[in-house]
Amino acid sequence: MFSSALKSFSSNISANYTISSTPTTVCGAWKVYDGQKKSTGRAVSIFVFERKSLDAQAGGLGPRSSSSSMRTVHEEVIARVKKESNLLARLRHPSILELTEPIEDTRSGGLMFATEPVTASLAGLLQEKDDQEKMGGVAGRPSRFVVEDDNGQLRRRELEIDELEIQKGLLQVAQGLEFLHESAGLVHGNLTPESIYVNAKSDWKIAGLGFAGPPDNSDTSSSIPQISLLEVLHHDPRLPRSLQLNMDYTSPDFVMDSNVSPAADMFSLGLVVLALYNSPHTSPLKANFSVSTYKKLFSSSSSAPSSTNNYLSSRPLPKDLLNSVLARLITRRPGQRMNAREFQQSQFFNNILVSSIRFLDSLPAKTPNEKSQFMRGLPKILNQFPRTVLEKKVLPALLEETKDREILFLVLQNVFKVVKSLPSGRRSFTGEVIPKLRETFIAPKGSSTERDTAKEAGLVVVLENIELSGELCSGKEFREAILPIIKLGLESHTHFIVDKSLGCLPTIMAVLDFSTIKHEVFPLVAAVFSKTSSLGIKIRGLEAFVVLCGGSSKVEEELGDGLDGLTQARKGTEISNNTVLDKYTVQDKIVPLLKAMKTKEPAVLMAALAVFNQVGQIADTDFLATECLPILWGFALGPLLNLQQFQEYMVLIKALSARIESEQTRKLRELSACSNATRSNNSMHVRSVDAFSGTTGDDVSKNDFERLVLGERATSNEPDMLGGIVRPQPQRSQSSRAANPVFSWSTSNANPAQNTVNGALTMSSFGHSPVSSAQPSHMGGTLDNFAALQPTPPPSADRSIGNPTTDVLGVMTPMQPSSLQPSQWTNNSTTPRAQSFNNPLHVQPQSKFSIPPPSHATSPFSQFSIAPPPAQSQGWLQSQYMTGMAAPSNQMNGTSNHQQKTGLDAYESLL
Repeated sequence: MFSSALKSFSSNISANYTISSTPTTVCGAWKVYDGQKKSTGRAVSIFVFERKSLDAQAGGLGPRSSSSSMRTVHEEVIARVKKESNLLARLRHPSILELTEPIEDTRSGGLMFATEPVTASLAGLLQEKDDQEKMGGVAGRPSRFVVEDDNGQLRRRELEIDELEIQKGLLQVAQGLEFLHESAGLVHGNLTPESIYVNAKSDWKIAGLGFAGPPDNSDTSSSIPQISLLEVLHHDPRLPRSLQLNMDYTSPDFVMDSNVSPAADMFSLGLVVLALYNSPHTSPLKANFSVSTYKKLFSSSSSAPSSTNNYLSSRPLPKDLLNSVLARLITRRPGQRMNAREFQQSQFFNNILVSSIRFLDSLPAKTPNEKSQFMRGLPKILNQFPRTVLEKKVLPALLEETKDREILFLVLQNVFKVVKSLPSGRRSFTGEVIPKLRETFIAPKGSSTERDTAKEAGLVVVLENIELSGELCSGKEFREAILPIIKLGLESHTHFIVDKSLGCLPTIMAVLDFSTIKHEVFPLVAAVFSKTSSLGIKIRGLEAFVVLCGGSSKVEEELGDGLDGLTQARKGTEISNNTVLDKYTVQDKIVPLLKAMKTKEPAVLMAALAVFNQVGQIADTDFLATECLPILWGFALGPLLNLQQFQEYMVLIKALSARIESEQTRKLRELSACSNATRSNNSMHVRSVDAFSGTTGDDVSKNDFERLVLGERATSNEPDMLGGIVRPQPQRSQSSRAANPVFSWSTSNANPAQNTVNGALTMSSFGHSPVSSAQPSHMGGTLDNFAALQPTPPPSADRSIGNPTTDVLGVMTPMQPSSLQPSQWTNNSTTPRAQSFNNPLHVQPQSKFSIPPPSHATSPFSQFSIAPPPAQSQGWLQSQYMTGMAAPSNQMNGTSNHQQKTGLDAYESLL
């Protein structure tokens, strides 16, 4: 490999340049490698000549070649090679190959020098085109001109030999010959496709100056020796053919007239033109490095190229080339040939595309008015240029003119149009356009920031093409190169530029990540919104907030239905949900900005409505209720809004209110469900504890209540609820518990058992005649099983209830009941007696809905006391009900019975 061969070279180039491991092309005796300078990263081409190629060629000749003679020949070849490099170092012209590092001679005899990047020689391109045509097209065989890009991927060198490329290349070669003949005073001597190189910009450059020298009878003194035709025409088989004069492109002036003049180069140029159109792409002359063969070809008109035989071309030639150019190039007489300047002015180059390229080449020397006119008319013909010409020639020339601030906006308009039309526009934009944009707009730190109107005009062009920039850049490239330019626009004092910068937000959202949007883009937009005094910028800032919250801008909504192709463009810049601002930023940053907005212009308020529409989809319902709705109501009641605008506000207010209501209802329902579940779990826990203890809560409360109201003695000396000691009482039989209780106002009943039906009390228990009542289907342990009492009108006045009186203590004494007939009571009413008993000072007047108290004359006990239980007692329900009526009576009576009391009477005596 070449890397191992380079180790034998102790040169400055190999130490300071990174050189590829394999050659990209072979041009005659030179192997061309891609290189890059380590310190600056500048791309170059490294030409390498190895002495062993001479030894291999001479070794095939056997012992006939003496070592001394071979050494002499080798020295002559090395001197010729060095001469070529030295002339390149002395000659500086756009059409002469540029030398960047001079030739170096190493100990091993190897030679190398560095030049500007070249793609291939013209001979290599023509050979590739022949191979493609033989195989049936471009896809017939893989290209020999394959390079590796920055991403490590192999790509084909985009080189096309079309009509415009030929015209452009020949024009450049003619310019180089004009320089050699008129300025340098030299004759090239060996102008062939191998001595013409195509650089990375698709320009044709002249090289191969090993046979160059001054013409005969030259008036100017030169350090370069004249061409020795005797030596150069002698073909030495011991040397490679690429190091000897190629007689297929040699002028008859050299071979037949022994005359060295610039006209000889023009004849060689004519043969190069024929090779470009011929098939195969070679010279029509086949001399095979033989002087005799060459002379024989020109001895006959049929074998010498002329207009009568179509210049021995196998293909038709262009009409302008055939009539006005070749006739004055391929001619036997040197005086009849045109010079290089006349060749450039020929009709062959008289077309708009070639003229435009020529104008581009001389653009730095044009006046500002000429440059402006050219840039304004260039977009009309850009689509006529081949893509390779646009990429390699037009685009670099335009980028060089970005230094001229007066025509900057016109140059950038053409630059973006060229990039858009290129299939490889991404590579051209990132590799060539972006560095120029940064150099033009991003000022170095510490430099002055004075306002430049010409620069601002160019900035507007960049902002207008921001969508194209987003398509051609990765997120990292966009953030590092394009975002600083957008920031520059947002910080501008020109409202139009700020408006354009805010309009770039949809593209920014589609390209950049969430962190960059939140921490770099949003603060700039918020600052512009809060500081601007322009109504238009205020509205544009609100539209930017809509986009930041995930909505679409007004411009996108006003686009057509997609029939014009704009729908596809919008799809390419769809905003990802990952870049939309988060809820907390919206609530903490955007809404306060809207709240602080003081202007009440309808256009601003309607733009703010669109922002709140997006906020309503992001923010929490609590925030909407406490923060957003008050602001919306304040905006909705603005004095400048019309009816339609107010109604639009009301639609949003109602929608947000409905959302808040729905969300709050859902929360409360979930909370209620959780509370019920917790209560159920607690109840289950209580039941489990009671079950573990062997009792239930109902049984415990029932037993305690019975002991309390019936006066039963507790089984243990435990304090009751008032702190007293429950005294044990003898157990009573079940039959005695079943006996009906006897009240102080009740009458004797011969058969107490008849007063109950299925264990339920009737009115006879109160000392009245039985009345009809609806019996429940089953009797429970509560008072709800008793039928309600309904009052009836009193039949006579003597049955009315007397007025209450007051005793000596000032306590209201209940009125004495009179004899009531059972017809006065029905089963549909009960009296809340507990209320009247809770307050002893309040005596509730008796009505038809109350049960009158018994008379004092019917019992030796107090009016509301309960007589001692008889031998037979009623069931628990009767005792509970009757005791509940009699228990509070002593509280209202205010007197105590001095007789011996037992059971509940003993309890009353404690009170």
